[in-house]
Amino acid sequence: MTTPADVHDVRDPEQPGRLLTIERDALIPLLRGRAEEDFARPVAACPGWTVRDVLAHCSAVLARVAEGRFEAGVFSPESNDRDIAEREGWSNAQVVEELERGLGEAGAVIAGADGKLDGLALGEWVHAGDVREALGEPGAYGGAGLPDALALLARITRERGHVSLHADLDDLDEPLRLGESDGERPPGRFIGDGPTLVRLYAGRPVGEATYELAGVEAKELNIFG
Repeated sequence: MTTPADVHDVRDPEQPGRLLTIERDALIPLLRGRAEEDFARPVAACPGWTVRDVLAHCSAVLARVAEGRFEAGVFSPESNDRDIAEREGWSNAQVVEELERGLGEAGAVIAGADGKLDGLALGEWVHAGDVREALGEPGAYGGAGLPDALALLARITRERGHVSLHADLDDLDEPLRLGESDGERPPGRFIGDGPTLVRLYAGRPVGEATYELAGVEAKELNIFG
């Protein structure tokens, strides 16, 4: 995987949707092969939520995007709880089916939103990693979608003026530049793998991962906090 750092400055409108469809093709077969009780497992990254709750949240968000339903208060914690409650009577299979549709259909809407919804696609991909982690599956916050996820992360952090960081990743041949320098503080430095970098930016535990972080604290990187 080779992705030059500066390529991420130009938005690829198809990238968020591509990330979602890559995840659809990996995650949905995995979910269909799991026992019913696995959907009741707690998700450490989302306290109080089970695997099913996270999946219901994701499927509701993607359905809302695909249908263009953006009413007042959408995506708030209260809205998220209502979405999950509305699916309480659904079977796990129905939740997975809605998620599959959303992962395939939301990309076109996100592509036409001029970047306003790109972060949502990244967040949904991160939630898929949360589910993999809860199920004890390998590849959480990694896999085939990682190059697109890193590219999105780099561009979004620069657009938001996030703290500047230069990352030397095992997964890429070229350094990745994230955030935007304010001209006063030198960029931080990360050395490690891509999934660990994603975990830091998503505020997820890094476990026993080996990495180096200098010039910036981990809590400063969280883009979802």
